[in-house]
Amino acid sequence: MVRNMESYRIILADDHYLIRNGIRNIIAQEADLEVIAEASDGHELVEVLKDNKPDMVILDISMPQVCGIEALEQIHESYPDIRVLVLTMHSNPQYCTYAFSAGAHGYMLKDDSATELLPAILEIRRGKGYVSPQLAREAPWKQGEEVYLTSREKEVLRLVVEGLTTRQIAEKLCISSRTVERHRSNILKKFQKKNTSELINHILKNSHIYYYVFGKNL
Repeated sequence: MVRNMESYRIILADDHYLIRNGIRNIIAQEADLEVIAEASDGHELVEVLKDNKPDMVILDISMPQVCGIEALEQIHESYPDIRVLVLTMHSNPQYCTYAFSAGAHGYMLKDDSATELLPAILEIRRGKGYVSPQLAREAPWKQGEEVYLTSREKEVLRLVVEGLTTRQIAEKLCISSRTVERHRSNILKKFQKKNTSELINHILKNSHIYYYVFGKNL
């Protein structure tokens, strides 16, 4: 099939070749969708992304070496413009929450892929989120019930709680102030807090959250 210059570029990441082949065949039904590369584990995906710049990554959570959530964190950190659809067997709402908190734009169960994959890609391409209908029916997911922070967000939050300014955090972590501000904004959204003071008070009042962030008790 001839692809045009406006093709929506996709990378597939799953450790099962038959799954990747099946997904590739579904995607091939649409002339403006193109699979540009594949990866069989999270580490390979990270390497593939260095030479390929897709519009979307479709990945499984359970992959060897670097798991899907870790790979998702790295994509969110290094390539924030790339959309990510998680395609998995895990129907546990906690996995769904973790995936969205780590930067996913959609979460689909593999059982739904035959009928829902193309609609999911379209929704995410339009800038919307997507949750598998089967998951929504059997295990309703509510964003914000649990908070999952990336390793970098934890670093930033620890320094925020310690009283460092955005500039000081940027210097300490060797990243730009703009990146720090982005992390701070994401953290506030995840905790559903309006400002830093409200966030810090919330953490100090909840020992389990403090332990999650700092790895030690108050």
